[in-house]
Amino acid sequence: MMHVGLTGGVASGKSVVAARLAELGAVVIDADVLAREVVEPGTPGLAGITAAFGQEVLNPDGSLNRQALGAIVFGDQLQREKLNSIVHPLVREAAGTLRNAADAGAIVVEDIPLLVETGQQERFDAVVVVQAGRAERIRRMVQDRGWSEEDAVSRMAAQATDEQRAVVADFVLENSGTRQELIDQVDALYAQLASHPEAKG
Repeated sequence: MMHVGLTGGVASGKSVVAARLAELGAVVIDADVLAREVVEPGTPGLAGITAAFGQEVLNPDGSLNRQALGAIVFGDQLQREKLNSIVHPLVREAAGTLRNAADAGAIVVEDIPLLVETGQQERFDAVVVVQAGRAERIRRMVQDRGWSEEDAVSRMAAQATDEQRAVVADFVLENSGTRQELIDQVDALYAQLASHPEAKG
């Protein structure tokens, strides 16, 4: 099994890379999806968040009010670290369960937005980083997602820098060109990963 960590800043194009790797045959584990699942009603994750942040982070139906929680943790590093200490271990446990269910010769890709920020790079046989220029990422967030430029800049500031990601990267995919150019890079990357001894069982 080849165990790969995939990361990149907001609006870098990481989701395009993950989708293409899945099309090519990789087992893709999406940390964002798991992060939602581990805080669904009735889970230990939601109980932990409620104990830490209070009933005000719950909707009337008992589900997590992400907007209310976001207002507490966004821009407050201590509160964000408190939240991460609850959610991240649960996400890693869930990812481990999915990884263990994969075939011995599989390429398993964990899509983790905050891989570098949470110091997880040593868990992987290889780390893939998707990058795009700062101005291009801001343009995508403003034009494609409808965010304000201020929101885009603050979201980027809460994440690792391109330089910090590049330090831990085994492969860097540059996404300042067209979507097809990125896809071509992913195809070449997959061929390299598939030829690795770990990916042959």
